[in-house]
Amino acid sequence: MAIAGAPIDILLVEDNPADVRLTQEAFKEARVPNRLHVARDGVEALSMLRDATRAVPRPDLVLLDLNLPRKDGREVLQDIKQDEALRHIPVVVLSTSQSEQDIARSYRLGANAFVTKPVDIDRFFQVIRSLEQFWLDTARLIRP
Repeated sequence: MAIAGAPIDILLVEDNPADVRLTQEAFKEARVPNRLHVARDGVEALSMLRDATRAVPRPDLVLLDLNLPRKDGREVLQDIKQDEALRHIPVVVLSTSQSEQDIARSYRLGANAFVTKPVDIDRFFQVIRSLEQFWLDTARLIRP
């Protein structure tokens, strides 16, 4: 379980600078203390997750876009869930995709949730607040 009062580490894997900024702003307003780290592509995300030096703390939660350069989100999700050291980390797919195929595949690969990013800014903030409320306030997270 995450330590009460300790900041939650979140890894946002997102290549769209506008979505990164919106997510950062939304989490700044969060009730739960958090540190948001950003990976701009799948290769960078896996490097951050597997970094033995812990330059970036291993996250308590991963927010993962599907359509990424260098290594797409589906591959990243599969790698996370096949890695004994990482598979316990909840992964929420946060994508513009509404494809039933993407949703089903994400769950088959081990996603803990699939959320379609709204294009409306107010709705986007509402979605981030909902994620915060559930994953950072309601759900119990572990730190091995």
